[in-house]
Parts: sequence; structure tokens; C-alpha cells
Amino acid sequence: MSTNVLTDQAKPAPRPMSPERSATPRLRGLLWLSLRQNRALLRTLAALLILVAADLIWIHAVCHHTVGVLRRTGCYSPASWDSPQCWTLLAPINRPNFWYVSVLQPAVTAVPLLIGVFIGAPLLAQEHERGTIRLIRAQSVSPVRWLAARLAVPGLAVLAATGVLAALMSWVWWTDIVHGPVAFDPPFQSFTYPALGVAPVAWSLFALALGVLVGQLTRRTLPAMFLTGALVAITHGLIRWARPSFYPTVDEAAPSDAAQPTNAWLTNREAIMPDGSHISSYACIGTHRCDAATGSWLQYHPSAHLVPIQLVEAGILLALTVLILTTVFRRIRR
Repeated sequence: MSTNVLTDQAKPAPRPMSPERSATPRLRGLLWLSLRQNRALLRTLAALLILVAADLIWIHAVCHHTVGVLRRTGCYSPASWDSPQCWTLLAPINRPNFWYVSVLQPAVTAVPLLIGVFIGAPLLAQEHERGTIRLIRAQSVSPVRWLAARLAVPGLAVLAATGVLAALMSWVWWTDIVHGPVAFDPPFQSFTYPALGVAPVAWSLFALALGVLVGQLTRRTLPAMFLTGALVAITHGLIRWARPSFYPTVDEAAPSDAAQPTNAWLTNREAIMPDGSHISSYACIGTHRCDAATGSWLQYHPSAHLVPIQLVEAGILLALTVLILTTVFRRIRR
């Protein structure tokens, strides 16, 4: 008997693969590796998003129930709040309003900064610091493809999480806060504006890309994190300074004692003198120069300008994001 026959008889027969197992899709290659590397990030974002979503749903439920009770009992108008009964019925709405305005809005405003510092900056800085960045030259895939897969998972995770967060924050603000009976929360306030609309998404993507570039340049994790935080804060200050010019203001004359329009952003106020000249309201403080003023000249953004201003700002941030990512991909080829 030949050796081949003995060998063939000793080999176990291959196990047939079941149709269910063969039809099950499995992630392979760079996408699987990127998912494995970002498991902690995905779980953290999912947990935080669930907590914030639960808070926002709780705020909406409490406000909706309280407003319904106030309307049914005739206690919705502020004139009726002098009554002890109406004040007692109104009390439950104070806590969710405070939680939304004083806790959630500042937290959402800080989200882009945290994303840039803790997700963007370490992404490539750790690869350089550990020396694992050198391994991409020995792989069968190109550095550009490796970087694209490395950025895809955190980028899509940040986009999805901030998109859902911004939608929920805008929904609660529009339905329960700004149109509620108690809270006064104009859309252009410091913590309100960056928590609404497309602002959280655009700022988060920009901060993520900026952190990646800073980490690629510094090649050290801690310096990259500190520098990214400083650059995001500086950029936020510059954008905030230029924000009034993103859309034309409404200019109108008003009486001297007129207040600014409700929920509007007053960018300039001047006193109108009898000869038609204008004097800045700041120059009138502590002097008698404006005692003879015949009216006031107001320049402001009404609440209807929120969406156009945010779209212009988002366009600027997305353009900067594309420019930053282009720089990152060009540098990875070297």
C-alpha cells in the first residue's frame, strides 16, 4: 500500500459549511481593525447619548404635562401666577428648565472641545508616539487607505452622535423652552446658540479634524491635546467675533426708550440726534450728550436669522475641515 493512500485515509474529511454560516457577513480588513480600535469610543458615545436623550425626553414630558395642567386650570398667563394655587401648579416646570438651560446647554457647548481633545488629538499622536505608524509602510494597503479607514469610524460616530444630540436639543428648545410659559432663552445667547441646529455637528467635525492634524504635527499625545483645546477655543472666539457679519442685520429707528425686540440679538444701538447724526449708546453713558436725542437706531438679528447665520458658520467650518483633512492626507503620503 502506498504512502499517499495511508495519508489520504488518515486525513479527516473537511466539515461542510452550513448555509447559515456562509451567508453571515463578516467585517474584515481595515474596517474591522478600525472598529476594534474604537470599541471604547463607540460604547462611550452610545452611553452618553442615551443618558442625554433620556434627560431631554424627561424635560419634554414634564414641561408638556405641566403646560397642559396650567392651560386646563387657567393658570397659563403670568397674570394668574400671583395665586398660590397657580404658583404651586407652575413649580414643577422650574427644575427641567433649569436643567436644560444651566446644565445641558453648557455641556453640549463643550462637546466639540472634548471631541477634539480626547478623540482627535490622540488618534495619530499615539500612533507616532508608540512607533506603530511605521508599520503602515510594511502593509499591503496604502497609507492613504489606512488613514481613511482609521478616520472613518470615529468620524461617522461623531457625526451620528452630534446629529442626534443637536436634533433633540433643538426640538426641546423649540417646543418647551422658548415657547414655554417661564423660560427666557433667546437663541443667540452664549450657551444657547452652539447647542442648537447644525452648530454642534459642524463644530464637532472641525474639532475632530483639527485634533488629528495637531496630533500628526506634534507626534506627542499630551501636547497635542493641550494645543488642540487652545486652538478650538481661539477659533470659537474668532467665529463669535465675526458672527454678526455672517448675515445682514435689520436696521430700524425706534423711540429712545424702546427695548430690543424679543429673542433678538442687538448688535448696535445708537442715539439719533436732532440734526440726524448718530451717537453710539456707549458714548452716552455718564454724559448729557444724548439728552436731546429724538430716537434710537437699532441694528439687530431677529430670531429668524438663526438658521442663515448657522448655515454660513457651518459652511466656514466645513471648508476648514476639508482643508485640514486634505493637509493630513497629503502629509501621510510622505
